[in-house]
Amino acid sequence: MTDTPLSNALLAERDLRHVWHPCTQMHDHRTVPMLPIVRGEGAWLIDADGRRYLDGISSWWTNLFGHANPRIGAALKDQLDRLEHVIFAGFTHPPAIELAEELVRVTPPGLDKVFLADNGSAAIEVALKMSFHYWLNQGRGEKTRFIALSGSYHGETLGALSVSDVALYRKTYAPLLLTPIVAPSPDTYEGELGESAEQIAERRLSELRALLEQHAHETCAVIVEPLVQCAGGMRMYHPRYLAGLRALCDAFDVHFIADEIAVGFGRTGTLFACEQAAVTPDFMCLSKGLTGGFMPLSAVLTNNAVYDAFYAEYSAGKAFLHSHSYTGNPLACRAALATLAIFRDEPVLERNRVLSAHLAARLAPLRDHPHVADVRQTGMIAAVELVRDKITRAPYPAEERRGLRVYLHGLQHGALLRPLGNIVYFMPPYVVTTEEIDHLVDVAIAGIERAFA
Repeated sequence: MTDTPLSNALLAERDLRHVWHPCTQMHDHRTVPMLPIVRGEGAWLIDADGRRYLDGISSWWTNLFGHANPRIGAALKDQLDRLEHVIFAGFTHPPAIELAEELVRVTPPGLDKVFLADNGSAAIEVALKMSFHYWLNQGRGEKTRFIALSGSYHGETLGALSVSDVALYRKTYAPLLLTPIVAPSPDTYEGELGESAEQIAERRLSELRALLEQHAHETCAVIVEPLVQCAGGMRMYHPRYLAGLRALCDAFDVHFIADEIAVGFGRTGTLFACEQAAVTPDFMCLSKGLTGGFMPLSAVLTNNAVYDAFYAEYSAGKAFLHSHSYTGNPLACRAALATLAIFRDEPVLERNRVLSAHLAARLAPLRDHPHVADVRQTGMIAAVELVRDKITRAPYPAEERRGLRVYLHGLQHGALLRPLGNIVYFMPPYVVTTEEIDHLVDVAIAGIERAFA
């Protein structure tokens, strides 16, 4: 840090000289502003020139209880004076122990073992490798494949990308990736005319059954994002699919991996999305909101049967040899414990029900918009699907970048809205007020009108 006075222009110029940003065509920043954020307050971000932006996407879905949350910040400051990090092989520490105990307490019953990593993609890698290795240790080495849903997204590392089905991310690296078996998504937007969400789920379950009848012998696991396929366009589906998936995995002897990285910790209306189907997966992957948006951390929870398949004498060669240098970082674990304590001590889910109902009411008029094909919502996640033709649902050409117009309008009017293509979505921090939701929706509606101008 320097004593040079900060300004948006100066910081942006310095940034663009050396920094390569994620998920970005850097050439865009010839015309799209690079915004240097220097401070956060609750649901708001503040740039170097003092302008404020309501964080409508929780900074890539991580921030639950506001920027610079004092309770989480205090826990981090306390931990910083105690222990910043220690190797996690052969050593442990109280924050990791307490976090594992608390995660076992709050997740669906039967998830009794916790493996820590440092980001969402790493959690997916752990679950995929652990599932394959389980079957190998059981003498089932022919199980080497995974079933994923169409439109799914599980991360950017090669293993996680291998079980993703969003062409934007996957296409370039396809020669490097495993080939998953793709099952049709139960996405309600793609349902047939007059078909209910539950009927769609049942139809897709029958198609999954057919795939398992053909491929179960070579399949390690089925991996899904419960209830909402986020990066794939905020596609949403009925909990019946999760219940049926659990039954099929049991019947065909394959694992069920629940990627709750984006949808866990209250996003869908329950603490975990799997609760809405009363199911326990074999692996549950958690990250993003786990630390309230403060520190990188992820966790994979599994059951004792999986753990026991690795538990043997060293000479048996069955150990799970996967590690990260910052596994179990004490600072991240303390941030996670503080986040979980807020859920324990405050009526978070009850407040969220009020906020989500208000968001639904404000978005409802958009259902009649001539360029809106769908308005959908699950808990504190809502999405508006923009199309060229409402009747046929014909999309706008991607190269027209209509969503970018909404984004730029948002920045000009104090709101961070970062559409997924032509899908404008809302995933605000839980500390947002109804008045702030009004601001987000008002700016989004005006941005949508601008996009069609």
